[in-house]
Amino acid sequence: MKSNLISKTETADVLKEISSQWKIELPKIKNLKIYELDEGARIIIGEGMTAIKIGENYLPFLTDAKILEKFPSVTVDMGAVKFMCNGANVMRPGVKAFTEFEKGQIVCIVEESQKKVLAVGRALVSSNELPTMVKGQVVENMHYISDMYWEIKKSIKD
Repeated sequence: MKSNLISKTETADVLKEISSQWKIELPKIKNLKIYELDEGARIIIGEGMTAIKIGENYLPFLTDAKILEKFPSVTVDMGAVKFMCNGANVMRPGVKAFTEFEKGQIVCIVEESQKKVLAVGRALVSSNELPTMVKGQVVENMHYISDMYWEIKKSIKD
């Protein structure tokens, strides 16, 4: 795994792209360190922020509580937890509560008892459609606890 510190200009460009994809304001970060993973994915670490880039998608890292709380969320029942932690998508019957979000937006997947974020993914429908949905996929699970990014991040010393 290669890592490199990127220039201030590149850092500004990456932060601008992340901010526009996430639709949230990011803190000012001077330096970003990028870890290149074999699969063409990257882990991006800066002061107060960790993200993953998979293809063109930037995802917040699950250990970033301050950043995660800025995202909309879907709360799933306890029966869905083990499936979320194995990478399954969020299905409508497992959804207990949700905040407002648009189709295509990054959404946190939260378990109902401890309110812990289990995963992040992309909304496949908007929150407006959920009240009338009975079944079907709601969120595509893109990063979850104990996935390969989670495990790789444990080996990185910031």
